[in-house]
Amino acid sequence: MFWYGIDLRWAYADLLPSIYRQTYCKHSAYDILHDALIRFALTKNPNRQQQPHAYLRTITQNLMLEKYRQESYSKNYQNSLNDEELTAPSPEHLADLRQRLMLLNQIIEDLPARCREVFILFRLDGIKQNQIAEQLNISLNMVERHLIRALLDIRAARKQLLDS
Repeated sequence: MFWYGIDLRWAYADLLPSIYRQTYCKHSAYDILHDALIRFALTKNPNRQQQPHAYLRTITQNLMLEKYRQESYSKNYQNSLNDEELTAPSPEHLADLRQRLMLLNQIIEDLPARCREVFILFRLDGIKQNQIAEQLNISLNMVERHLIRALLDIRAARKQLLDS
């Protein structure tokens, strides 16, 4: 039985046990395989059609690595919570953070209107550059220029803040 060029019998008879040997959890192995199959189906990479099994195996390895990293970050975070007592930040630290945020806000407000708009859409709203270009009806090159200008201004203000 084939699905998007993948022999599903191969996926469940060969690839799934391989995943299980690395995760030691049947449910995680199934989750990873199913996530890999979905990513495989959604990708537009031409390698998918040339060597579908190799491409699916690569996706699977990347998903297992991602899962391992997430688990290790979670364990490290839990260990740090257990090792250290949580303390509230000092009033001085909070005042310093508040001042820095106000300065950053002022820097962003001082940017030219279009530059500020592009920066906020990209950095705060997470919109891709090509979508910003379409939304604002400007070229992709202008979006990049606005972002560079904003980042240079912020970097210069950061240097000034650190030097003072």
